[in-house]
Order: sequence, then structure tokens, then C-alpha cells
Amino acid sequence: MKDDKKHTISVLVENHFGVLARVSAMFSSRGYNIDSLCVGETNSPEISRMTVVVRGDDKVLAQIIQQLNKLVDVIEVQDLTQGDFVERELVMVKVKADRKQRAEVVEIANIFRAKVVDIGPASMIVEITGAEGKVTAFVNMMNGFGIEELVRTGEIAISRCGEHGGA
Repeated sequence: MKDDKKHTISVLVENHFGVLARVSAMFSSRGYNIDSLCVGETNSPEISRMTVVVRGDDKVLAQIIQQLNKLVDVIEVQDLTQGDFVERELVMVKVKADRKQRAEVVEIANIFRAKVVDIGPASMIVEITGAEGKVTAFVNMMNGFGIEELVRTGEIAISRCGEHGGA
């Protein structure tokens, strides 16, 4: 659909067994696709934050938020795309790089503020953190060397300071 836009939703949930399964089941039972999903404890071990990225028009988003709010273990649902927020994703790329190519991979990594985290005789692992556009541009540059493996965390996000009670 051409009206589909990316929405980043922050969901605070009680940190209990089965909560992730119930949330993901809600999405699948209603036919909503999840682009990315990250879950982790907050500063309180009793509460976890889910960052869910979905695509859809405003009507679909309203339905998702309404359905999430009906779930027992959900504490708060916030559409971060309605305000200013900071988003990041961590990606690790294992790229082919022999001794001759290493300097070029390191140079590109430095430009993107990425970091080499492992090196072998014929490959290197580079990690990069950033917004989707930066990460995608870096991965595209690494494609020229030959990507052996790629792992992505999915997006995490938080509202900017001053929004929703931030300092």
C-alpha cells in the first residue's frame, strides 16, 4: 500500500513469562506484520520495553494500539513517531577481507564510526550502530567485499528529552 508508513511503537509490559508470546500472537492473529521487535528489561526488573516497528496507515496503527492496550500485561503503549525520538540499531557484519582488503574495510568502517570487533585470515567482523539509513548505507558498502554473515538487532528507540517526562 502506498499509504503505509513506518511506525515505531514503544510498549511497556510487565516482565512475566509469556508476555512476548501474547503480544506477537496479537499481531499474527490480526494479520499485522512486524518489521522488527526488540525486547529488554527497563531500569526496573519488573518491567520490559518492547520496541515494535510496523508499517501501515493511521487506521492500522490505531487498531494496533487499541489491541495492545487490551492485553493484560501491557502497561503503556506509545507511538514514538508522533514526536521526536532517537532510534538505533546494532548490526554485525562478517565481511570477506584478506590482508590486502583489510585497510579499505577499516577505512570505510572509520568513516561510518563502525568498529572492527574480530579478524581472521580471510574475513573481519565489523559492528555498526546507528539509524536505519546509516546502517543500510554501511551494509551496501560492505556488499562490495562480500558479506558472509549479517546479524541485526532491530530498532530500539526512545523519545527525546523533554518529551513524555524526559529530562
